[in-house]
Amino acid sequence: MNDALTFRQRAVVWATFASAILLTLAPLPNVLAILRPNWVALVLAYWYMAIPDRAGIGGAWVLGLFLDTIYGSLLGEQALAKAVLAFLILRFAHRLRVFPRWQQAMAVGVSVAVSDMVVLMIKSLVHGVHPIFSDTAPMVANAIVWPFLFVVLREVRRRAKIS
Repeated sequence: MNDALTFRQRAVVWATFASAILLTLAPLPNVLAILRPNWVALVLAYWYMAIPDRAGIGGAWVLGLFLDTIYGSLLGEQALAKAVLAFLILRFAHRLRVFPRWQQAMAVGVSVAVSDMVVLMIKSLVHGVHPIFSDTAPMVANAIVWPFLFVVLREVRRRAKIS
């Protein structure tokens, strides 16, 4: 049995990450921008939970480096955060898969919050920027969005026959 993803299946996974990046970069009014979920982290959490045997922390690190260049942030800031998130999700992937959706949302929300806190700690240490409400509000939005995003990505995975 071949465990490698086909080119088409990899393209589907990459397309979901590209969509998440576009959602992250899309302009929103200030009121809504404060509650913008961390789309890339949520998509990363989904794929690492759905296909943990084919995912690695190195891939999350590279994705994070790419995000660092897009955001213009300190090189390695997002990379470290995404690697931490990947580690947490991979560590508990088999347990998370059997949780009811609301418990999954809480667990993924906490995992993404830990990842976001890594970024906030780095900003605090390097730039002297202290977290404010607008930095922590998306952490709640992540848990709220997760069940809907899960259903959409699960359908994408089923149609692409990724197992």
